[in-house]
Amino acid sequence: MLSTTPSITPHRILSGPNGLPLVGNLLSLTRDPLGFLTRCAREYGDIAHYRVLNVDVYLLSQPDYVEAALVANSHKLRKGRALRAGEALFGNGLLTSEGAAWQRQRRQAQPAFHRERIAAYGEAMAHHTLRMLGGWQSGETRDVDADMRQLTLSIAAETLFNVSLDDEIDEATAALRMYFREFRNRSDTALLIPDWLPTPGNLRLRLATRRLDEVIYRIIRRRRASNTDRGDLLSMLLRAQTEDGRLTDQQLRDEVMTLFVAGHETTALALTWALYLLAQHPSIQERLLAELRSVLGEQPPKVNDLPNLPYNQMVIKETLRMYPPVWTISRVVLEDLQFDDYKVQKGSSLAISQWVMHRDPRYFDRPDEFRPDRWTEDFASRLPKFAYFPFGGGPRVCIGASLAQMEAVLLLATIVQRFRLRPTPGFQVELWPTLTLHPKHGMPMCLSPSSGELR
Repeated sequence: MLSTTPSITPHRILSGPNGLPLVGNLLSLTRDPLGFLTRCAREYGDIAHYRVLNVDVYLLSQPDYVEAALVANSHKLRKGRALRAGEALFGNGLLTSEGAAWQRQRRQAQPAFHRERIAAYGEAMAHHTLRMLGGWQSGETRDVDADMRQLTLSIAAETLFNVSLDDEIDEATAALRMYFREFRNRSDTALLIPDWLPTPGNLRLRLATRRLDEVIYRIIRRRRASNTDRGDLLSMLLRAQTEDGRLTDQQLRDEVMTLFVAGHETTALALTWALYLLAQHPSIQERLLAELRSVLGEQPPKVNDLPNLPYNQMVIKETLRMYPPVWTISRVVLEDLQFDDYKVQKGSSLAISQWVMHRDPRYFDRPDEFRPDRWTEDFASRLPKFAYFPFGGGPRVCIGASLAQMEAVLLLATIVQRFRLRPTPGFQVELWPTLTLHPKHGMPMCLSPSSGELR
């Protein structure tokens, strides 16, 4: 059983990179957040201290420490400043709310993610994926990042809200792309430039949010006008009661927006990074295709086929290890926390990075290599729980984690069954950590039919 009060040596607690006057380590963090956090963990130990302006931040890089924060002491923490900067988009939805409001929202949404309902989503997932692949042509180059976003957004709209976005998918994906681009640009100076200043970046953020609002409010208006219960998540929310009565349009908007965005983002990125890694490793792509042919023949995969596709699931697990869509978690400390010899004071922040933990050589041999074979049952059973946590942990673990994993495995199988992907010559992937981990310039790939030889 993991300890909730891990032993920490004082010299490690106090170690960390030197910062600049006034801004602390802000510039290093914003210029290269993945590299900065990795260096902090490797050079200063399991707890590293750095400063962002006047805020003390403690990076936790040991599984017991992560569990102590996210599980045992979750009630003494609240969402970090970076996520709260996204409240203009998410409002007071499930992702950003706290306390009793969050508990109520979680209860309202939970039935949409029960195992039986998730299994029923498989048919819609297969339909949308096959329709997308019908537009792919052998020999062409496609931005699979953009394709995966449109695909998973369409699936989220149908499975969670029972609506079609055929006429609005381009508008929605373009607005989301603009939002995340400007959010990342703004995050470099988010603690220096207030939201209300009409800077070009702030104005573009507002424009992207307004465009997404138009899509979401149209969905809500249509459903209210139809006055039909379709048994989906939106119907559940429309029926939901609060102390003040039914949810207002604003409350519905916040919930729908949060689940609309979060319901596709993780899966889209998992698929993009999986296809990228497979293209870089033809022998692994070949082995995955061999499993699909052995189990499925020429038939498209169904949900009940997934237990018979273990290598497919290993590929997704290893992808989520190397390129976790949610690459860091931040929490603000509401009460003093005692970690053995050292007190983390109220008002400071904790940082927990999946990117750092998932590439720690203490838990993953040759961590920078793509090795799906590592995910044997024995390896997974011996791995400390919070050495690998792509969907977070504790009470606020991602509500859609099971859905995202099932969807990623099912969609990847459907794609690899029909197409092989190769890297575009000369293209270099640049990591782009915003709220989630994106490829900055998309992911162009060359297509060939799965029946041909992979070179």
